[in-house]
Order: sequence, then structure tokens, then C-alpha cells
Amino acid sequence: MDSIGIVGAGAWGTALAATIRRAGRNVVLWAHEAEVVAGINATRTNATYLPGIALECGIRATIDLAEIAAQGVVLLVTPAQHLRATARALAPLWRPGTPAVICAKGIEQGTLAMMTEVVEAELPTAAIAVLSGPTFAIEVARGLPTAVTLACADQVLGKRLVEAVGTPTFRPYLADDLVGAEIGGAVKNVLAIACGIVEGRGMGDNARAALITRGLAELTRLAVAKGGRPETLMGLSGLGDLILTASSTQSRNYSLGFALGEGRSLADILASRRAVTEGVWSAGAVVDLAGRLGIEMPICAGVDSVINRGQDLDQAIAALLNRPFRAETR
Repeated sequence: MDSIGIVGAGAWGTALAATIRRAGRNVVLWAHEAEVVAGINATRTNATYLPGIALECGIRATIDLAEIAAQGVVLLVTPAQHLRATARALAPLWRPGTPAVICAKGIEQGTLAMMTEVVEAELPTAAIAVLSGPTFAIEVARGLPTAVTLACADQVLGKRLVEAVGTPTFRPYLADDLVGAEIGGAVKNVLAIACGIVEGRGMGDNARAALITRGLAELTRLAVAKGGRPETLMGLSGLGDLILTASSTQSRNYSLGFALGEGRSLADILASRRAVTEGVWSAGAVVDLAGRLGIEMPICAGVDSVINRGQDLDQAIAALLNRPFRAETR
């Protein structure tokens, strides 16, 4: 595991390259855009997606997926809705048993598949792990203290991966509940949009605290229905990631919700962004998956109704506030 491939040279993929290089590994970073590859190799920076961060010489960019598949470990850091196409492109190049560490957070539209299910279908010989948790790319890239969950069913492989990517300031905690880690990462993006709306609408800190708490109940219900464990959602990949993403304008999902709360249109917000805001694309899939499993997720449904179904924002808020009273444990 001395050399690690990363698919996706956005902010998060580039930040992971920087921290993994600090762990002493050589890194090959794949980007779709030839100009991004050329810029990284020529200037040692990713001016498009993570400006201001110097990248060490042990990081090399490429546009050739075959170079990525030749590495000892591959991190998949593409947007969730593009993961299947990426894995499918890698499949003819994949060496059986090579670890695939999923760093994408989302649920696939249409199929309602989790990211592990996507990779299992497209790369059936890969050894799968999930990396998730409360992370802002710029802070990881700068070497600020960060803790994450690394979930892997094979604990021997999991320990090797932890040793390969961990540093004193990037601390992976090993887990074996891939479902719980995935659901936490996917649903928190939708809930962060809701929290941003609360802030942008000036509804107060009480409302945001209530929404985070009830949102945690929603994502826990969904994770358990998919076979995850409740205690996983109390950890870094659940509560930790939710608190971070739902509390800071550094979060693309929170800031999008904030702008919606202020009255801006979704089309205008997205038109001004180059990076993907995962919660926009996962909201409908989360709600559809919950419906398939018979799980009630009113906050996520409210976000979906505004983003995808044309409901007026104030009507969606009123519908949530006028729900019947219930026991907190439900």
C-alpha cells in the first residue's frame, strides 16, 4: 500500500491526496479535465478546485484510469451520481482483490442503491471499504486535526488501510458497519440543506438544534432498516458529520439551504457553483428509499418537496411545524 490511486481531483480528492502524501505514500490522482491534470503536475497546485494548497512532488496527476488501477489501493472520490460510470470504466482494468475505498456520499437516483452496492455490482472482485466522517476538504489539506470513520468488513484489511492513510492529524477510526457509515454520509447532506434553510429564514438556533436532533432520528431509522447499527450513527460518520455539515457555511449543502432560505432560486444557486452539492441529488433518492422501506423521514421529505417537487418553501415549513405531536423515542 505504498502507492495509492485517487479517482476524482475535486476539493476532497485533492485534500485526500495531500494528507495521504503526508502519511508517506505516493499518490496518483486522476482528473477528468486535462487542464486540471496539467496544472497539478506543472504548478503543484489544483487552482480549479483547491487553490492555495501546495501539493508535494510525491503526488502525480493523470487522465489515464489504467494508472489508477495499477496502484495498491484506489480511493473513489467521484460525485455519488457518477460513481457507477466511473466504476464501470475501471472494471476492465481492475486487479482482483485491490481495495476500493468509497469516499462518495450519496444514494443513487433511480436504482436507490448505496455506494457500496454500486461498487459491488460494477467491481465484484474489489475489497470494499468506506471512508466517511466530519471533514471539510480545506482543513484536511492544511493538516488541521480531523477524525474519520473507516468502515471495512475485513478487519485485517481495515487495519492496513488505517495505517496506510492515517497521520497524527488525520485519524481514521476503524469500524465494520459499512451500511451505517454510508447512510450517515448520504442523509446528512439532505439534513444540512434543511438546517441552512432554517438559518437563512431566521428561524433561530432552537429550531436548528431541534432539526439536527430529529434529523439524526431520521437517518438512524433508515440505517437500521438497511441493516446498519444505531450506535454507528452516534459516531463520526453519523452525528459527527451531521453536526459539521449542518452548522457551517463552509458546507456546500448548508450554504445552499441558507440561500434558499433567503429567497434565492435553486437554479440560480446551482448556476453559480462548479462543485457538486450532493444533497440536491440525494434528496429524492433518500425519500424514495425511505418509502420503499416504509420509513418516515419528514424533514428529508420536506427538503425533497422544495427542491424536486416545486412546493413553496413556507408551505413546506408549515407542514413540518403542524405535524402531530409524538413521543421523542419515535
